Amino acid sequence: MTPIVSPHTDAQLVEWSRNGDRTAFAAIVKKYQSLVCSITYNATGSLSLSEDLAQETFFAAWKQLSELREPARLRSWLCGITRFLVGKEFRRQGREPIHAAEALDAVQEPASLEASPSMQAVSREEEAILWRAIQRIPDAYREPMILFYREEKSVERVAAELDLTEDAVRQRLSRGRKLLQEEVVAFVEGTLSRTAPDQRFSNAVLAMLPATSLAAAGAGVAGKGAAVAKSGSLAGWLLPWAPFVGILGGMVSNWLSVQAAPTARERRFQTVAYIGFWVFVLAWALPVQFSVKALRYRLAWSDASFYAAMTAFWWFYAMVTGAFFVFFFRRIVAMRRQREPAGAIPGPAPTSPAPGANLAMIAGVYVALFSWLIYLAWRVHDNLTAGIAAALMVALFIWHFIDLRGRPEPAAMRPALQHVALAAVAVLAVLNLRLDAWLAVSRGTDLAEIHRLLPVWAVPLATVTLILWVGLLIVLTKPRPSASQADEL
Repeated sequence: MTPIVSPHTDAQLVEWSRNGDRTAFAAIVKKYQSLVCSITYNATGSLSLSEDLAQETFFAAWKQLSELREPARLRSWLCGITRFLVGKEFRRQGREPIHAAEALDAVQEPASLEASPSMQAVSREEEAILWRAIQRIPDAYREPMILFYREEKSVERVAAELDLTEDAVRQRLSRGRKLLQEEVVAFVEGTLSRTAPDQRFSNAVLAMLPATSLAAAGAGVAGKGAAVAKSGSLAGWLLPWAPFVGILGGMVSNWLSVQAAPTARERRFQTVAYIGFWVFVLAWALPVQFSVKALRYRLAWSDASFYAAMTAFWWFYAMVTGAFFVFFFRRIVAMRRQREPAGAIPGPAPTSPAPGANLAMIAGVYVALFSWLIYLAWRVHDNLTAGIAAALMVALFIWHFIDLRGRPEPAAMRPALQHVALAAVAVLAVLNLRLDAWLAVSRGTDLAEIHRLLPVWAVPLATVTLILWVGLLIVLTKPRPSASQADEL
């Protein structure tokens, strides 16, 4: 296929198409069909689905041409519609983009004789093998490669379509070909390894033997193997729920804190404050996070822009959360001081909460702090870091509980805050040490590519800024001690 080079500009084609000129719109389709189909195939791994989504893209573009304010930016606008429709399709199906291609052993001949042009060019088996070979290559290398071979191997054309320099395209093609070779080897090795006889084979052989002591021994071994498998399945089932467990743990801890408040006034304040905080988390922070991801497709953001937006979002979230808790605890301290005016006859000595309630309250705090960190490590199979984070959570929780056990509430507040601050610093330390590696694994690329998208100094700088922000708020909100009172915070 020879690349389509229209003698007319995009602005001219858009203007004529708006006036109902189907020939002009056909020129737009011919000019950008390879680009749009390459984007959809890169995202889905299915030739038929990618063509369906590409057709839907051009149909949507025809209906929305009047909304295109800058006709000269037609290509970027089409890419934005394409990525939005891809995201919409996979949200509708309840799964993430990549990968719609069927497994090789599940491929069957289609029931209908009708097939798309691409499906007529390759068999279902060939399509499955193709996607198996390229699916693990990172988007940054896979998309230029797909477009390169669909644009008659034109580096110049690929560079123009993807807003890259020709040198960048050549580098990505070179890296993509190298990764492709590695993936083909890994595919062959992995398939052969997975098809090797396993415990089920030996169990089947033992099942054919007479009911002797040997069969009994085989059954015992199989039983132990099944118990281990069930244990692993249980962990695999529980860990995906870790973020929700963290949210629930935080809510339970807050509720117990409200119940332990010494006065009705403080209970009302804590109730309103905690409700406001969870509304911020659940009704603002989480929806905004998903909105940023949707905007990535809608506005055709580059990977670097998306990473910068997500970093800024989480940095802002952490800054607001830190400010909330500084002002929250300052207000609690002030309210408790007002209960003991200077010169007043002291009442009964304050007592600490019941041990069971105190245990649950502290546990909820640590589960809320560490659960999402453990979840992130588990998702990228970084079991060592997940185990270290879990051990830190348990150790800090036990130290906190033992250190505060038996202390009356006023005297326990300051050391309690110190323990929570130490846990927060531990979480930030793990995040700074491992976040780039987790992103590299989840994206299927190396650290150099991640540092190109998210500079190595970005997360440490955001962390230092957060710590300085909280420290500044603590200093600025520190009450002036009177002659008879010492600062509790």
